[in-house]
Amino acid sequence: MAARIDSVTEERAIVATNTDATSCKRYATDRGYWKDDFIKYFCKSVERKSPEISRGYFARVKSVYSLLKQFISLTRAAGLKSQVVSLGAGFDTSYWQLYCAGLHPTCYYEVDFVEVTSRKCHLIRSKFPLMDALQGPVEPSFTQDGLQSVNYRLIGADLRNTEELDHKLLAAGIDQEVPTIFVAECVLVYIEPKLSSQLVGWAGNHFSTSVFLNYEPFNANDTFGEVMKKNIKARGCSLLGIDACPDLESQQQRYLANGWTGSWAVAMDTVYQQLLPADEISRIERLEFLDEGDLLTQLLRHYCISVGYNDKSSIGQDHYVCACTCSC
Repeated sequence: MAARIDSVTEERAIVATNTDATSCKRYATDRGYWKDDFIKYFCKSVERKSPEISRGYFARVKSVYSLLKQFISLTRAAGLKSQVVSLGAGFDTSYWQLYCAGLHPTCYYEVDFVEVTSRKCHLIRSKFPLMDALQGPVEPSFTQDGLQSVNYRLIGADLRNTEELDHKLLAAGIDQEVPTIFVAECVLVYIEPKLSSQLVGWAGNHFSTSVFLNYEPFNANDTFGEVMKKNIKARGCSLLGIDACPDLESQQQRYLANGWTGSWAVAMDTVYQQLLPADEISRIERLEFLDEGDLLTQLLRHYCISVGYNDKSSIGQDHYVCACTCSC
């Protein structure tokens, strides 16, 4: 019984990280780091965040969004359909941004704990701009913890249970033969390594033309990393997977050992300093004064993006890999 209570308590703490992430994104967009016309529907005005946090989120959001756009563009160029599966999606707004840019995939699936998806359902249903992007020949249908529209599906499921995930995605209409990109942001690191490997392996073995895009903390065995783990633990969360993939090589090997034919990984300090457009970096660095540049560098060195890929349909994954996060 005590173990069950601890599990529920930790689940709630993990769910709370969605609130934190959404508030950080809302603050950064209010300050002009990037444009997001939809985040305001998921988060009210928030207190000030430190500049290094906003710059870190800028690098994260721009990188993930860029890679999403590139994948969808590659499938379109090949004359193929595409699917996005956002694992632990929280209150992410990428679907609406892609829709407004005319780059939405054939279908966009979001999966998270029922507690999160039920709240997101309520917020979507109550905001016309969010609902407007779901319209089609068939009206969106809602359940207590999910919704289904022509090209957007919201699903409540536990990512630690791949059998349940597979069943619910198939019931929602996912096609395992369609090129698919899986996105996981700060998700795998909260899952026991055995279960996260099962999740990565399930995706790699069931979707023959696919990408798995993962953003998470790593490199946590130094002083900065120990402080980071301690701070997260104080909020009720355990980074169960932080030691399973401590460096870029192990991040890549996780894919290769679980059904993926190729992989790459890059630390976020490299992304910030070398891959994101220099004019954009210059612009955001003028938004707020950063007192301690070393703190930002340390923060970025402890997060990474890793990608696994399969390319049965030959849509050009080599180009995708080389393009990396260079364009936003």
